[in-house]
Amino acid sequence: MPFPGFVRVAAAMPRVHIANPAANAAAVRELLEAAQEQSVQVAVFPELCLTGYTCGDLFHQPTLLEAAWDALETLLRDNPYEGLAIVGLPLAVDGQIYNVAAALQGEHVLGLVPKSFLPNYKEFYEARWFAPGTRAKSQFVTIRGRDIPFGTDLLFDGRADVPHLIVGVEICEDLWAPVPPSCWQALAGATLLVNLSASNEVIGKADYRRGLVVNQSGRCLAGYVYAASGVHESTTDIVFGGHGMIAENGSLLSEATRFEREPSLLVQDVDLARLEHERWKTNTFGESQPAGYTFDWTHIPFNVLPESTDLIRPIDAHPFVPSAPETLRQRCEEIFHSQVAGLARRLEHLGSPKLTLGVSGGLDSTLALLVACKTLDRLGLPRTLLHAFTLPGFGTTTRTLTNARQLMALLEVTPREVDIRALCLEEMRAVGHRPFGIDLANLCVDQLSEQLRHLPAEQRSDLIFENIQARTRTHILMNQGFAIGTGDLSELALGWCTYGGDHMSMYNPNVSIPKTLVKFLVQWAADNEFTGPARATLLDVVATRISPELLPTSATGEIVQETESVVGPYELHDFFLFHFLRYAAPPEKILFLAERAAFDAPYTPADIEKWLAVFLKRFFANQFKRSCLPDGPKVGTISLSPRGDWRMPSDAQAKAWLERTR
Repeated sequence: MPFPGFVRVAAAMPRVHIANPAANAAAVRELLEAAQEQSVQVAVFPELCLTGYTCGDLFHQPTLLEAAWDALETLLRDNPYEGLAIVGLPLAVDGQIYNVAAALQGEHVLGLVPKSFLPNYKEFYEARWFAPGTRAKSQFVTIRGRDIPFGTDLLFDGRADVPHLIVGVEICEDLWAPVPPSCWQALAGATLLVNLSASNEVIGKADYRRGLVVNQSGRCLAGYVYAASGVHESTTDIVFGGHGMIAENGSLLSEATRFEREPSLLVQDVDLARLEHERWKTNTFGESQPAGYTFDWTHIPFNVLPESTDLIRPIDAHPFVPSAPETLRQRCEEIFHSQVAGLARRLEHLGSPKLTLGVSGGLDSTLALLVACKTLDRLGLPRTLLHAFTLPGFGTTTRTLTNARQLMALLEVTPREVDIRALCLEEMRAVGHRPFGIDLANLCVDQLSEQLRHLPAEQRSDLIFENIQARTRTHILMNQGFAIGTGDLSELALGWCTYGGDHMSMYNPNVSIPKTLVKFLVQWAADNEFTGPARATLLDVVATRISPELLPTSATGEIVQETESVVGPYELHDFFLFHFLRYAAPPEKILFLAERAAFDAPYTPADIEKWLAVFLKRFFANQFKRSCLPDGPKVGTISLSPRGDWRMPSDAQAKAWLERTR
């Protein structure tokens, strides 16, 4: 069963038979059967689909109007669909004809919503046949013994079965109005907006229409289902393409192929719980109604067809990394230049001070180095103003040290190399620390390093030994100039940094970059900003395993302290971080989504549960490190800065969240 809070919707584009309601009812029924088979809960059909949009003056013929209602009743008598279906037809009410959307469930017409805005320009003549819904006189209509709610103030409420599900209905041109009815529907609580349309095709209109749908879903913090008439409408003067779309909060989830000649059903899952969270935190949404405005809406309940299949909505395993190459390229370009702009402004303010930066040969420090170099270039300052320190310690490998040296030389910064081992040895002696149980008396640096290389794997754990190195490096950098930080967003979330060590700097351009995106930024910079001799070294950095290099190397000088073997895979943690912070997803929903995402590595449900518990424990335990972060730019939708997006008490407990990890 899908996780509660999702609703499965469909934009249905049937074959239309002009002025033949009986045939159209059969075509609608065919797609309703398909919707039932696919567990669709809300199905939306095009405008005037029971008659065809292009009937012209035939709309004034009572024969057509009566045949349309006959077709509707035929559909209701043998309705194969248990969900909420919304179909279009013309209807005579109080001496006027309206273009209406009929909300159907089972044998019942739940409500009739008339179109508010009638286009009467260019190729459109709707005011010739229809009255706008805003002129409606009656709130109920009685048709052949059926008493049916009628008006533009109807909302269809499915919250008894699906949390947050309230459906608002508008018709075609309504969306083109300066203030569409869906705006008011959303402010009144509608989370799913649907549009029955007969928008025709002309050059460039599809892009504009797509923008309207996507932007309205974002403006209203809602799901939006758009179903438009297809190619079998009359082509006397215009052509229709059957443009179906499903959007959610500014993103296009699915889009039908236009100009298809066969009936089509575009199906997608909309995350209503995510939308509700967006409304909770976006205070301007709730404050948008005019002063003194009262929401007097009629809520009509309906039963929601229970889902019996899994999600069809694809779950992005790497939400910070766009899968489309061009989008990823654009994302990296924008982020890199945002980092440069942030650092440049700070350096301008300080009068272009001497800069220091620790270069480890790893991804994070390399990205910060590239940002610093490009910042100096933009400011017209020599790169020699940047004093790049490589600070080898007991865990530094030949590969990373070589890459650090090469980068400093190729990028023409001022290179500095300080072996921190002797400084760390003296501090450990001064405080009486015996790393890994080793007696430091009479040991020189090289002798200690040799003993450390042969430590058994089970003994390679000493937090004091690691922290002394990290703080020594920061001490050196801060004493030599304006220290640029290198730590990333994922490390901050997990607390994978030494307080007062690599945790601290004077400005950190990487502070809101997730780990899964860092390597793509370095790759992009290698391909676009630093394409000279440094490129090969940058690509080798991208290929290097992630490690803080604070524990001793192996006897052959290889990395033994792999970050992900300790804290867990970063692709999982970034996934957890995104859903936990961006959408406040509860742990059980994060697990549900993660189990359906295509990660680079195979994870069992037990693996995902284990690492989610690690994430939650570390996230709550390490808030104190995030409460005093140095300045740095927010470049994405998530920031952990206490001055920006995230304010959390350092002594908050994770118990309630851990209990919901199963």
